[in-house]
Amino acid sequence: MLARSLAILSLSCALASAAQPASAVVGGVSSRDVAGARASTVRIETSRGELCSGAVIAPEIVLTAAHCLMDGGSVSVVSLDTRFRARRQLVVAVLPHPSFVPGTTPRTQPGTDLALLRLAQPLPDDMEALTVGGRLSQGETVTMAGYGLSSENNSKTARRLRETRLVNAGNYTTQNTVKVAVDIRARGETPGAGACRGDSGGPVLRGAARSRDLVGIVSWSSGPLKTRARRICGGFTAITPVSDHQNWIATGSAQLLALGADQRSNQAVQPQMDSGWSWWFSR
Repeated sequence: MLARSLAILSLSCALASAAQPASAVVGGVSSRDVAGARASTVRIETSRGELCSGAVIAPEIVLTAAHCLMDGGSVSVVSLDTRFRARRQLVVAVLPHPSFVPGTTPRTQPGTDLALLRLAQPLPDDMEALTVGGRLSQGETVTMAGYGLSSENNSKTARRLRETRLVNAGNYTTQNTVKVAVDIRARGETPGAGACRGDSGGPVLRGAARSRDLVGIVSWSSGPLKTRARRICGGFTAITPVSDHQNWIATGSAQLLALGADQRSNQAVQPQMDSGWSWWFSR
C-alpha cells in the first residue's frame, strides 16, 4: 500500500537567484538555538541553481545527498554564524558514494544517495562536527534540519534553517532501502511536518536538535496518503541511514583531506581514488 501510494520526487530544487530568505521545512520551526542545528547544518548551492542541505562531519568535510550534485557546476557551502548571518565557502572536491548511479532519481537510485564535500578552508570554530551514529530503530524519534521550502509551491520560502521532530516508521524498499520518517501526529496519513525541496542532504539526528549523533541524511519526500491535492511534501521523509556506510565515510573523508595543492589546476581533474568517481575544483 505504501509503495503504491507514495508520489515521490527529488528534494533538491533549482531556485531562482532572486529568491529571498524565508522559512523552510514543511511544518517545522525556525532554528534559533546557537548550539542546535545551526552549528552542524549547512546550505549547499551550485552555480547551476541547485539548492540542498548538508551535515558537517569534520571542519573541512560535509556529508550530503549525491543527487544534489549531478547537474555539475561549481559548488559552495553556506553556514550561519552565532548571530545567524550567512557566510560562504567554496567546495574544492566532491566524492559520491561508489554505488551511486548518475542519471537516476532518488526514487529509482539502486545505490547509496550519499556524497562527501571537501571545503577550501575549515569551517569557523563556532561550527561543530556531528558524529556518525549507529542504526536507526523503528519508532525512534529524530530531528531533521534543512534549508528547503516551507511551502512546496513557493520557492521564496527556502534558504532559512528550520527543523522538525519526526518518528521513524520503518524501512521502505524500491531499488534500495531507506528509512521513512513521518510527522509524530499525522503519521503520513494527513499533511504534517517533513522534508521538502531543498532539504536533501540535511542531517537526521538521534533525539533532539542539540544532539550530535548523525543517524541519516535526507534523500527524498512525498505527500501524505490521505489528501486530494497533489503534494510532494508533508507526508513521508526518506532517509539514507549512515550506520552501514561508516567505513566509506571515514575512508572517503581521509582521501579528500589528503588531496594536496599539487592536484589543483585551472580546470577540474579526476583524482585517482579507490572508491567512487569524483571531481576536483579549481579554487
